[in-house]
Amino acid sequence: MTGTLEPKDYRVRMAPSPTGSPHVGLVRTALFNWAFARHHGGTFVFRIEDTDKARNTQESYDGLIDLMRWLGLDWDEGVEVGGPYGPYRQSERSEIYADALGRLRASSHVYECYCTGEETTARYEERLAAYKAAKAEGIKGEAPAQGYDNHCRDLSEDQIKAYEAEGRSSVPRFRMPDGSITFNDLVRGEVTFETKHVPDYALARANGDPLYTLTAPVDDATMNITHVFRGEDLLSSTPRQIALFDAFVEVGLAERAPEFGHLPYVMGQGNKKLSKRDPEAHALKYREEGFLPEGLLNYVALLGWAIAADRDIFTMEEMVEAFEIHDVVKNPARFDVKKAEAINASHMRLLPVEEITHRVIPYLKADGIISDPVNDADAQMLEAAMPLVAERINKLGEASDMLRFLFVPEADFALDKDDAAKLLDEEGLGVVRASHEALVGLHTWSTAEIQDALTAALIDGLGLKPRKAYGPVRVAVTGKRISPPLFESMELLGRERTLGRLKAVLGRS
Repeated sequence: MTGTLEPKDYRVRMAPSPTGSPHVGLVRTALFNWAFARHHGGTFVFRIEDTDKARNTQESYDGLIDLMRWLGLDWDEGVEVGGPYGPYRQSERSEIYADALGRLRASSHVYECYCTGEETTARYEERLAAYKAAKAEGIKGEAPAQGYDNHCRDLSEDQIKAYEAEGRSSVPRFRMPDGSITFNDLVRGEVTFETKHVPDYALARANGDPLYTLTAPVDDATMNITHVFRGEDLLSSTPRQIALFDAFVEVGLAERAPEFGHLPYVMGQGNKKLSKRDPEAHALKYREEGFLPEGLLNYVALLGWAIAADRDIFTMEEMVEAFEIHDVVKNPARFDVKKAEAINASHMRLLPVEEITHRVIPYLKADGIISDPVNDADAQMLEAAMPLVAERINKLGEASDMLRFLFVPEADFALDKDDAAKLLDEEGLGVVRASHEALVGLHTWSTAEIQDALTAALIDGLGLKPRKAYGPVRVAVTGKRISPPLFESMELLGRERTLGRLKAVLGRS
């Protein structure tokens, strides 16, 4: 194993497949590998497992690259950046796999299997029928396992010749050793598998195309990966890989097997594993909503790890400093969208207004709130308005709804129907009328003057409480009952547009 290596020699990898939308579980796996490498001064490798030609898409590949770059999980070797162990896409490594398979076939670790799927299924059904019959007679036994039954493991030369004479094709299968395989999982502790429960498995298809069971371990071996951290769902495949690495060492493909650590399940609603079908599973969705990358990473880190018992908010620099793989818990972690949003809101509060403004601009452009490129008028308005909303938004994507009323052309300004129905009834229109009368004669259009005028007219004059007084005005001026501070908003909006909107509401009646 890797006990004799210096930490700077540690090499970990992230190896996703470009199929579908990236999952938040993938983000968690990438983050823990990245943090491990950065903590120890090791190497983080980012490669792509794209041998599934039917499901791989360029769109998914681009999404993976985009996601990793947005998150700031930079890699030292891999796709887009290169390195000494490339290529880093499996579709470009066919010669490497062919060489590995040739070496294994020349050893005693691999044999040719001539069984068809129908034959394997028929034999299983025979074993199952025999087991049920024995059980009915009170004879205890072990239920047969589904899958391959090692039928061709010890074929004689004559049997092989007979199969070949029939014109049967074959697949290479790895011969699992007898006994048990024990390894120290860096998350779960000592784990033992009885190999009788691990069938001999295929390494390639009959046409020679290598399978994942061969390609991923060959990549780890030829890229000198020292630690493999991955999801708990892959734990059952680990004894196969450890046995295969023993064969790799024998045939000169590797010096050692990597150490393994299996990360806990990420659970969704109803005590079920978070599925790709669950809306909250899609990682890119959080960027679209306006999560900060550091906010999302902070929350994802908490899915199995903690920087301290009484602390949830931390930077990635602090995580790198503190991260140890043995601190990862083995219990399942539940994905809670509300907590993720709260963590993100805390990171929003840590940013200066100027930085929030910078990060909000792409969302405002995408929603058509400001021009692209930003013109001088929009830039000036945004600079003045962002201090009013920076403390009120928990995600960058919320800025558009907050700021829309300041940028929309008057011809396109509209009231929220529900808010208008609730607050602009007969009583509300009376408040708007009094507000217009109080504001129309102001000599100075400033926050203080606006507040004084409305307070005198609505609080002192009509005897209203602030919520009753200002709610109708807020809807009339901003279009919504939730907005930035009212008096400051009215100053930014300007005398003409403010009075025009109040008058327009009165005209609706």
